[in-house]
Amino acid sequence: MRIIGIDPGLQCTGYGVIEVSGRSSSLLDGGVVRTDAAAPLELRLLTIYEGIIEVLEEFRPESAAVEQLYAKYSHPGTAVLMGHTRGVIYLAAAARHIPVTAYEASLVKKAITGSGRASKEQVGRMVARLLSLSEPPQPMDVTDALALAICHGRPVSSRGGRLHPDIAAHERRASAAMGSRQKRGSRQ
Repeated sequence: MRIIGIDPGLQCTGYGVIEVSGRSSSLLDGGVVRTDAAAPLELRLLTIYEGIIEVLEEFRPESAAVEQLYAKYSHPGTAVLMGHTRGVIYLAAAARHIPVTAYEASLVKKAITGSGRASKEQVGRMVARLLSLSEPPQPMDVTDALALAICHGRPVSSRGGRLHPDIAAHERRASAAMGSRQKRGSRQ
């Protein structure tokens, strides 16, 4: 299965594409889409959209993973801008018929390192280890995107071989949301 992880940012959006086979993952590509901070918002969003579309067309992933917005932003304007960025990412994926799953940062950290409170450095080291890289990818936006892709493609089991309870709960919520979307779509 081919998965793209996308770390949304208005200044710098990171992406990472992996191929998953069983429990192993291999890196296909990683990079960033940068925008001009002096450009109007609509042009910055267009740059992100076009950059992500280019990657989607080149690698043709089967699914995408993005970071979920969290509710406790100390600067609400940041949440709004992040919402715009996530919106063009969702639009790009929808234009290519690629389903998108959003994960909370703590869930990604838990899936990668076993701890929802892991540092960025710990996540980076585990991403490098899981993808057989000599060091974590740079910039950190790429590492974060790859962590999202790995989390999506390689859910971590808890002791006893069962799906980790937090990941299983996320999967149930995502499945329920998808079911309700399909029901609404059939009524139209």
